[in-house]
Amino acid sequence: MIDHRLYVLQALAEHGTVTATAGALHLTPSAVSQQLRLLARDLGAELLRPEGRRVRLTPAAHIVLRHADALRVQWEAAQAELAKEGSSTRGTLRMSGVSSALAALGAPAAAALRETHPLVESLIVEEESAECYRMLLADETDVALVLPGPDAPPVTDTRFEQTPLLTDRQDLLVPDGHRLARPEGVELAEAAGQSWIVKKPNNDTYPLVMAACTAAGFTPRITHQVKEWYAVSSLVAEGFGICLMPRIVPLPRHAVTRVPLRGTPVPSRRFLTAVRRGSAAHPLVAAGLHALREAAAAHGGPSTET
Repeated sequence: MIDHRLYVLQALAEHGTVTATAGALHLTPSAVSQQLRLLARDLGAELLRPEGRRVRLTPAAHIVLRHADALRVQWEAAQAELAKEGSSTRGTLRMSGVSSALAALGAPAAAALRETHPLVESLIVEEESAECYRMLLADETDVALVLPGPDAPPVTDTRFEQTPLLTDRQDLLVPDGHRLARPEGVELAEAAGQSWIVKKPNNDTYPLVMAACTAAGFTPRITHQVKEWYAVSSLVAEGFGICLMPRIVPLPRHAVTRVPLRGTPVPSRRFLTAVRRGSAAHPLVAAGLHALREAAAAHGGPSTET
């Protein structure tokens, strides 16, 4: 019901250029330009001004953006209120997030929903956090399990409601018999001279590893970059390096040892739930958030009352 062209204008304000906006929305630059021209025509206002090879948002565009944010929130609240008129919670709940969060939290939450709300169907999509935020704004997902990072919007972003869900400590993963394989734990600085196996820079965990090592006083010597935790563990088992391993990720049957990290601060990931502002009261979304809090509580996350 909200004009999709407003979302295109919002994306341009966020990404800065027509080309970047087109890439984020999976459109062509010409399609983005055309939609914005039509929006300007229908509103009777100039929204963009050329500035070299770029465009600049006009004061009128900023007025439209301010009202667009309010319209989206009001629309979400209206849908939530209408849904409450039904006799039971039903429909499809779309959930997205990084793989480890979906495995440890999303799948148990979806299973619990299947038992408590038999008329609710869960649809789960694995994506990195930055893409999850885009999907929320594009109404392609309802609840996202995200990790704060350099590409994520701040928790003060009025387009979203973001709530802490689980703090996931990181352990050091080393081959069995490694000198750092101590059950009492080690300081991260003791791993400074090791070869490191990390995920690629566009992965949510990469900045966490770099920040943790920097805080411990060293830059990791990265020798391998892989995507999946199973492959990471296999390389560690064969002696190609060590890595940080999220505690909620189960260990494959490899010859590896998970070593707790000591000191302050201990590297950790902080999972958040993110929904479109105004949508948390929708019965479907509320049921999903409740199920996720229950799943997080099983891992030592916040209680269901928080």
